[in-house]
This record gives sequence, structure tokens and C-alpha cells, in this order.
Amino acid sequence: MLKQTVTYTTCPECESKNLVMDMERGELVCENCGLVIEENILHQGAEWTAFTQQERNSKERVGVPTRYSHFDKGLSTTIRVDRDAFGRPLSPKVKREMWRLRRWQIRSKVHASQDRNLMMAMGELRRLSEKLHIPSSVQEMAAVIYRKALDRGMVKGRSIPAIVAGSLYAACRFTKTPRTLKELAETSLREEKEISRAYRLIVEDLQMEMPIDDPMDYATKIAEKAGVSSDVEGLAIKIIRDAKNNHATMGKDPSGLAAAALYIASRLKKEKITQKRLAKAAGSTEVTVRNRTKGLMKRLDLNIRPRGVERS
Repeated sequence: MLKQTVTYTTCPECESKNLVMDMERGELVCENCGLVIEENILHQGAEWTAFTQQERNSKERVGVPTRYSHFDKGLSTTIRVDRDAFGRPLSPKVKREMWRLRRWQIRSKVHASQDRNLMMAMGELRRLSEKLHIPSSVQEMAAVIYRKALDRGMVKGRSIPAIVAGSLYAACRFTKTPRTLKELAETSLREEKEISRAYRLIVEDLQMEMPIDDPMDYATKIAEKAGVSSDVEGLAIKIIRDAKNNHATMGKDPSGLAAAALYIASRLKKEKITQKRLAKAAGSTEVTVRNRTKGLMKRLDLNIRPRGVERS
């Protein structure tokens, strides 16, 4: 049987302390007399190939990493009811017993109310993340935020989908992932006002310092949706950077401001694109894009005039 720890510090034969651990053979050998003191020792280090110290410290030996987006953190056990460990089919009597054990094992998972809450919440979080194409790192952060809110009793008496959507929006804001509250409301089962209320509650109770949304984070997303060329996108980012230097972005909706910068850039590059198409890609209105366009042109002293109401 493999041994987990080494119990010897001196050689029992010659009482020497010069012991050598041969991990290739799994043996503890005395360097003086050559006595094999222990054998079949389990290697405790990483079994992955690592080329730097950082990789060596970060890689685990076995098993999948802990996932906070799973209600049981990915540490659950699944009981198989059709075959044994060697792949052989089970007898009907053993199958019935395995079904019974599996049923009780599933019941024991959600015995506590908090476990049932987490099971519903993490399922809703995975659904929102898949619909909105949220990165796994942001999804994990949203799961941690929800778990903290649950521990503080913030979920009690409130809608679980609303708190989940508020946690996901807080994670997107904190990591500067360009997802708007309107997009979350369209994908979620709750209204935008309720999600906004849950988001404010989470930020205030957990004392989270949220960064200010940057319009440049939305420019690439809007340009991709509207089918804008890379030249227009690059010029729009430059316009946004100049607007930030002139303090023209303070208090403005970042998605509407990014759409306005893209519209101005398209006019400067003589590329035909309408305000309606940009507003739809930004999840805003034509009036917002038109007003932000006028404001940017005035603050940046640009010598072009926006067109009137356009049709796509």
C-alpha cells in the first residue's frame, strides 16, 4: 500500500541521518549503508509539467479546481447505477440498491434551505452567463458576490433571480465587462428596476467600490454589432480619449457616448452608417445618440454637422 508520509528521520541500521528520498522509485534510502528504509512512497508534488516557479505553484496535483458557480463548489459525488468501477453491468438487485442510495444522496444535497437556495441561484447564474456570453472568471466572481449576500441575509424576502442578476451586473461592472443593465433585464426573469435595486443593495451592503464605466470598453462591442470598419473604430476610440481629456464624458451613458463617437468617426471617414443602426447596437435611442453627437462636436470643436433623422 502507498504511504503518505515518511516516519523515519534516522537509519535504523547505522543510525545515520543522511537519508535520501528517491522519488523516481518511491524509496527512502540511507546514503551511508544503502538500506532501503521505506518503499512505495506516494509523491506529494505536482504531476503536471511546469517550466517556471509560478506554474509549479499554481498547478494542482489531482482533481478539478473549486468552482464557486456550482452550488456544491464542484465537490459532489455521483453514484452510478448501471455499471461498477470496472465497467461491468450490475445485477438487478444491486441496481435497485444503487438507485435507492442515489435518491437519498440527492436528497441530502439539498436538505438545508441554504443549499436549495444556492442550487436555484447557481442554475440561474449559469443560464444568464451562457445567454450573455459572460467569461467564466466573471461568472465565478458573481457567484462569490451572491454567496456573500446570502451569508449576510440579503436574499431573505427578496427574489433570487433579481439578486443573481444584480450580483452578475456588479461583477461585470467591477471587471469592466461591457454588459448593460438593459441586457441583463432582457435576459433575466425580472424587471430592470428590480435588478437595479438589488445591485444598489449589494454594492452598499458589501461596501464595493465600483469603477466608472469607460466608453472605450463599449466602443468595440458596438462597432462589432453595427458592422463598422476597424478604421472608424480606431478613430472613435481616439475621439473618446480626447473627450475624456476635455471632461466631456462625465455623467454620460457610456454606451450612448460610444455610439456617438462611432457616428462622428464614420462621418469623418466618409463611411455610411446611420444613427439608428448604432443606437440599436448600443441598446440606446436615436435621440440619445443625436444629443451625444452634438455635445461631443461642440466640446471637441469638430467642423462637421450631424444629419437629421435618418432611416436605415
